[in-house]
Amino acid sequence: MARPEPSALVESLRAFGYSLPTAIADLVDNCISAAARNVWLRFEWDGAHSFIAIRDDGGGMTDVELVAAMRPGSKSPLEDRAPGDLGRFGLGLKTASFSQCRRLSVVTKTKDDPCVARCWDLDYINTAGEWRLLKKVNQHRLTGAGEEIAQQGTIILWEEMDRVTGSARTDDKSAYNRFLEAIEEVKEHLAMVFHRYLEKRGGINIFINGRQIGAWDPFLRGEKATQELPSEKLFCKGVHLTVTPYVLPHQSKLTQDRHRAAAGPQGWNAQQGFYIYRNERLLVPGDWLGLGFQKEEHHKLARIQIDLPNNMDDEWQIDVKKSRARPPGYLRAELKRIAKLTREQAVQIYRHRGKVIARKSSQDHVFLWQQKSRHGKYFYEINREHPLIQSSLREIGTDKIEPILRLLEETIPASHIIITSSEEPDRMSSPLEGAKYAEVRPLLQKIYDSFQKNGFSRDEIFDRLATMEPFSQNPEFIEAFREEPEGGI
Repeated sequence: MARPEPSALVESLRAFGYSLPTAIADLVDNCISAAARNVWLRFEWDGAHSFIAIRDDGGGMTDVELVAAMRPGSKSPLEDRAPGDLGRFGLGLKTASFSQCRRLSVVTKTKDDPCVARCWDLDYINTAGEWRLLKKVNQHRLTGAGEEIAQQGTIILWEEMDRVTGSARTDDKSAYNRFLEAIEEVKEHLAMVFHRYLEKRGGINIFINGRQIGAWDPFLRGEKATQELPSEKLFCKGVHLTVTPYVLPHQSKLTQDRHRAAAGPQGWNAQQGFYIYRNERLLVPGDWLGLGFQKEEHHKLARIQIDLPNNMDDEWQIDVKKSRARPPGYLRAELKRIAKLTREQAVQIYRHRGKVIARKSSQDHVFLWQQKSRHGKYFYEINREHPLIQSSLREIGTDKIEPILRLLEETIPASHIIITSSEEPDRMSSPLEGAKYAEVRPLLQKIYDSFQKNGFSRDEIFDRLATMEPFSQNPEFIEAFREEPEGGI
């Protein structure tokens, strides 16, 4: 019999490519499958001796069930599973844990049975050269951290976290800050992956170091400007799959905080595409599924929801980490059609505001910059008909202002803007972002006075201000200016 070498196999099981957030999400899957209503995560910093504990109030396991759960490959992926079961390979608990730590302990209790515990220690396996599931766990560490089971539930303890903290010292501030950043990444990932469980009545509550996390809805269904396009039913393996496209609101329709939050853990560009769910658990958070589309800035408002039952993992090539999916060949044409329509609608929304402004303001000369073409090449000029430029030319003199305008036109850092916008689009500041009204008011007053000198009425001036960059994206400044006593303006 060719038995696998324990030390070699166990190290191979660490190489499935989990990140810390995806590994912890796999353990939360087990909590949900155990009918837990609350999941508590504790991150304790102690340098190389730091640990993470995940506790739930689910049904718990008997001694026999625990030993079975600790066995690698504890359940065949071909077996039928309960509708609410989020597992598949029988590997998640082990591979997810081994990817981050060298010592995995599980303490569990059912309502009618005593507390039982088991431990996998990878260093022991390497030294002894045998698969031996230990009964001894670091109970003192759990009780010291306040992690105890009341009536029923399970605790998972990660120690010797070489992939998380390495050999860091307790007083290593850089390592500690990375640990804190990792906690934040876990929080954002869980808020996204389990958002439907967190949102619904009778779902689950997840706490990290005592603080409850909220749901992150990728489709912004609470926003009036979100467009939910008609759902479609696609026939797959004897059942109908529901595909629901969404086009998210333009930035101008969201507050800055809401827009920033809606970007998701990976940012607006990365989060576009299909969102694949299995039993309401998010598997793929934004991907065009190899259908030939690229993630581009002007399609970033397109997000499409697909719901799968848990008996289609093989059909959709769901991987062990539950982070990748590929549709069967016979669905690709239909999904590509839906994606194309959604992307086209997203482009219209993305460009809509600019088109409206251009229509309203082209005869009023409210754009500061104009795109022009010479010998087949584009260049940009400052609009000399802009009211503020006109006022400056009159008051200060063309001979003094014109050289400054020409210098600005010839030194636009176009290449830097293009590179930054394409590589880090979500770090590009929007017009007047973070500005206070007191800072903007002098500019509004100057433009107001310029329009007034040209014979425009108060209402006409405010109509033009509403279509003028950069105020068109910050109407609250115009409203605040309008509400001031007329004599003050």
